[in-house]
Amino acid sequence: MSKSPPGIEVVPLSGRLDYQNAQEVRQQLLELVSSGNNRLVIDLTTVDFIDSSGLGALVGGLKAARAAGGGLVLASPQDQARMVLALTTLDRLLKYHPTIEEAEAALV
Repeated sequence: MSKSPPGIEVVPLSGRLDYQNAQEVRQQLLELVSSGNNRLVIDLTTVDFIDSSGLGALVGGLKAARAAGGGLVLASPQDQARMVLALTTLDRLLKYHPTIEEAEAALV
């Protein structure tokens, strides 16, 4: 895998992004933004399930990144994640890209 462009942090997640770990993910994203990483790519390659709590964590990370002058995009979401994003119309807010490289390019 290639190195991310300067100023972009790739955050790999795996398994389920749901009520059991959403607060931990939200905190991780807020800490990254607080430490100066305001351009985040969330790698969803191995995330097989997202619920409303997980979406809330991602939206919280996006808001924090934007408030710090950056942004947050998703990379490689699986079918279930794309479906949930579309059904909730959050795909208008949480933009996603098929690869990490394309997601990084969207933040440059």
